[in-house]
Amino acid sequence: MTEFSTRPLLASDQQILWDIFHIALWDPPPARLRPRSVLVLPEVRIYAEHWGRDGDIGVAGEIPGRKAPIGAAWMRLITGGQGLAYIDDSTPQLGIALFPAYQRQGLGERMLRAALDAAKHRYQRVSLSVHPENPAIALYRRCGFVQVDVRKSYPVMTCELRQALRPSY
Repeated sequence: MTEFSTRPLLASDQQILWDIFHIALWDPPPARLRPRSVLVLPEVRIYAEHWGRDGDIGVAGEIPGRKAPIGAAWMRLITGGQGLAYIDDSTPQLGIALFPAYQRQGLGERMLRAALDAAKHRYQRVSLSVHPENPAIALYRRCGFVQVDVRKSYPVMTCELRQALRPSY
């Protein structure tokens, strides 16, 4: 197993967060990454712009020998009905991605669980939206997410934080 750790996602991680967020905008193969210009759209940038505001919670995934994070899981409270995964004004919306070289190694689950653990002291639940063909849906289910809606063909899932973090025996 790859040596891996997480640390809080900081305001100083803003540039790498944009890089990771770009990967999080997943479309099924053979599609390539969306143009980076999509990140400046108001309905997209709300998830990461000015990272480190009050209520922002996230973790950066790191491996020894690499200066920059290899991925991140982050959540932000976005109010007023904004965002594809909007539930209510007290439920943050989650994003998660790893750079391709680090995917499918179990690191995403470790990173997601660390982010959920960090959030449980502030929030009761977290939400996300996911492309219906994204294999990460299985990861989200393992971590306690359940589908509660479909918007623009994207499943919307929530995780009750105190339930998801119970030890599994």
